[in-house]
Amino acid sequence: MSESSVKNVTTPTRESWLQRRFHLHQRQTSVKTECVAGITGFLAAAYLLVVIPGLLAVSGMDKGAVTTGVILVFVLGSLLMAFYANLPFMVGPGIGGSVLVGITLAGDGITWPIALGIACWSGILFFVMTVFGLREVVTRSVPQSIKLGLTASIGIFVALLGFRNAGLVMANAKTHALALGDFTAPGALIALLGLLIAVGLQARKVPGAILWAILLATVAGIPFGVTHLPDQWISLPHSMAPLLGKVDLIGAINIAFLPFLFIFFASEFFSTMGTTLAVGGEAGLLDDEGNMKNINRPFMVDSIAAALGPIVGIPAATALIESSAAAEAGGKTGLTALSAAVMFLLMLLFTPVALMIPKEATAPALILIGLNMFSNLRKVDLANFTDALPVLMMVMITLISNSFGTGIAGGLLFYIIIKVVAGKVREVPLGLYILAIPLVYYFATLVHH
Repeated sequence: MSESSVKNVTTPTRESWLQRRFHLHQRQTSVKTECVAGITGFLAAAYLLVVIPGLLAVSGMDKGAVTTGVILVFVLGSLLMAFYANLPFMVGPGIGGSVLVGITLAGDGITWPIALGIACWSGILFFVMTVFGLREVVTRSVPQSIKLGLTASIGIFVALLGFRNAGLVMANAKTHALALGDFTAPGALIALLGLLIAVGLQARKVPGAILWAILLATVAGIPFGVTHLPDQWISLPHSMAPLLGKVDLIGAINIAFLPFLFIFFASEFFSTMGTTLAVGGEAGLLDDEGNMKNINRPFMVDSIAAALGPIVGIPAATALIESSAAAEAGGKTGLTALSAAVMFLLMLLFTPVALMIPKEATAPALILIGLNMFSNLRKVDLANFTDALPVLMMVMITLISNSFGTGIAGGLLFYIIIKVVAGKVREVPLGLYILAIPLVYYFATLVHH
């Protein structure tokens, strides 16, 4: 952030309140930068308004009601993050938790009200651990090499997501291995055009480069048939009556569901921890040891969202990795989250507008953000194999499992094992030895489910 951009902030009463409320000067940012970052983050996450309802509808949930619920969770969760934690994180339902409820549990014959109940109990566990400070204890016990590695691991996950959304990479239907897509397809061409625009603008240090790239790629996609203009620009939100209060907390209390509860809890726990540290690092909010001041505040926000989301039919609300787009655009405070919340609120009436933005237009942002996050790998002491090997395993497990929560959990477990085998038992914090027990159980449940 240049000094001129900070000085450009005018001082009317409204902006003065924003500066004071969100500590803009202390974090060397401006109202304009924060608002652009919020809009950028919103555009990067807008595809979730299509993906999440589609995933949950597989289990039999009303798609229109889910869409309204997703928007409300985005708005309320991000507002809470803005005013309570003052951090540039968007809060909303994650893809991993939605897959668990909409596809995995439904495939095992578990009804969606009970699946929401399992998700709710997971959120309640989050909340209890946060209140007692246990999540912060676990996060602070994570070694520095793993913290650096998890940012790289999430970076490659985000970049791969971008390549897949662009159609440049796809999963082979027979082998499930990654394969090159059709680079001449209209969607791939639009994504490549957006990538070139983003690179050109960023190289020239144009403010809001990623935002401009998304918008221009969206417009360019119209003649290619990639961007579909809506039949109507304004629509009333769907009723939430089919979902509101239908969560089955009692039915979810069953010893047979314990493995599902643990998978849900562990994957979301490590995903949230990784997202918070990775995006916090992008925003320059971490100290020299990779820790975030008052990290319990964002943990409290996502635990409340995770516990209350299922009541309106939306599981696994968490700080979203797409927030990295906002951080890359300069977002450093809760004003970024507030701006994104306002954009999502508008979608209650302008949902067709958000749905118009193709995933190919946002793919370049994810690719560049992932690349920038992956560059943190150079900070790991690769000459020390007892530090480097767990990081490599974390990156590989993330790619293979398509889950950075599972990747982080695997990296931690390998770190413990490798340090013990190498005779460096004292380098492992006591808290990690205790954490190893549920980590082993986590991977055992993954194998069986």
